[in-house]
Amino acid sequence: MKKFLFAAIISLFAVTAASAQDGGGWAVGPRMNIYTNTGDTVVGLGAFGRYSFDGNWRIEPSLTALLHEGCSLDISCDAQYVFHVGGGWHLYPAAGLTINDIGRWAAGLNLGGGFDVEVAPSWDISAGLKWQPMFDDVRRNPVVISVGACYKF
Repeated sequence: MKKFLFAAIISLFAVTAASAQDGGGWAVGPRMNIYTNTGDTVVGLGAFGRYSFDGNWRIEPSLTALLHEGCSLDISCDAQYVFHVGGGWHLYPAAGLTINDIGRWAAGLNLGGGFDVEVAPSWDISAGLKWQPMFDDVRRNPVVISVGACYKF
């Protein structure tokens, strides 16, 4: 009986692992961010990449040039869990880490979410909103609004 239960559990794990969707999928694209709650609104232009581990989990590193006096960078990496709503729509919560130089260098968190809309078989349009609580005392915590597109391959 124990061997039968063990074999059934192994079979269940094998079928579940084999039925994962979009595993190993990559996507890259441009993005525009608007950083609010920083004193002055700051616009950022950059790029991001996505790697899907399975049908739901993906990681998204990004690099953004902040276009303000004394141009600086925002380097982020988020983990996202994707909900497939249907009709090419995908919603996701996101959490990750960031380092940026809005005023001076500091590290912080990314907490937020967004959505993707499939506009062609290999193209998505995405939008998101995230809060960046920083680990220093002197800076305001930006709220970031982002809009971008990505090519999936």
